[in-house]
Amino acid sequence: MAGKRDGGTGRKADRRTRVTVLVALAANLVIAVAKAAGGLLAGSPALLSEAAHSVADSMNEVFLLAALRRSRRPADRRHPFGYGKERFFWSLLAAVGIFVMGGCFSYYQGVEALRSGAEEELGGYVAGLIVLAVAFLAEGASLLRALYQVRRQGGSRGLRDPALRTVVAEDGTAVLGVTLAFAGMVLHMVTGQVVWEACASLAIGTLLVYVAYRLGREARDQLIGEAADPEASGRIRALLQAQPEIDSVEALFTMKTGLDSALVAARVDLVPGLDSERVEEVAVRIKRSIARTVPEARQIFLDVTDRPAQEARESPAATGERGGA
Repeated sequence: MAGKRDGGTGRKADRRTRVTVLVALAANLVIAVAKAAGGLLAGSPALLSEAAHSVADSMNEVFLLAALRRSRRPADRRHPFGYGKERFFWSLLAAVGIFVMGGCFSYYQGVEALRSGAEEELGGYVAGLIVLAVAFLAEGASLLRALYQVRRQGGSRGLRDPALRTVVAEDGTAVLGVTLAFAGMVLHMVTGQVVWEACASLAIGTLLVYVAYRLGREARDQLIGEAADPEASGRIRALLQAQPEIDSVEALFTMKTGLDSALVAARVDLVPGLDSERVEEVAVRIKRSIARTVPEARQIFLDVTDRPAQEARESPAATGERGGA
């Protein structure tokens, strides 16, 4: 029952996240067109960099929608642990999109402006600044929506969702990027020196590359097999150690298999004198207790040993690869 309730809660959270992503997508599509038109009209490298930023964000929201849909597919024979890690894969693609489409194009615009210069008429300045002001309001509204959902989902706990974390990072970066572009255009207008807009483009590119690196590193950690939260692992170990039939917990391994699912493998040493039927009853009872205590523990493997702890920790069976009760 705990797993079903947890799954239902996860689907509700997904629906809220989907709305947040759709809001961000709609805002970015409109803003990307406006920034591109304003950038071409004004000949502004900073504004064109921001247009590339919004295009990258729009593509990334499409990736995140795919992640939300595909990660909830049930387990099958080819994927017995489910498709939860799809969420991390598409988030990694979103990070790559931010780096390639946003960061690299912004660097290009900045370097090109320094190399060849740029000319803007007063009308171009006005149009560009108006576009940036509208973009700031739209991006800010999208960011507030994302932060509201993070708060509803428990603050830092909500940021464990890579889709929601990516939207927050994108919108926060977009607000800061618009501010940098606005400052660059104003300083260009006041001084007549294009170097200010070029520096704004380079700063936006640096910001995007940094955000892409952070998001990509987090997605990589989850894709290659990140352990469950220390708090959940601590609860599992405490539960195992509290069982009267368990003499010692020789090894405990956990791995996230999705946003709200994890694999648990434990090697335990039972007290002497238990027959095979009693061992089976104990194993079933312990697995059910773990599932109730830690709902995200969807796959639980127990292996019984009477070997020294160091030898048990080095054994492949400790990970649930063979043996398990």
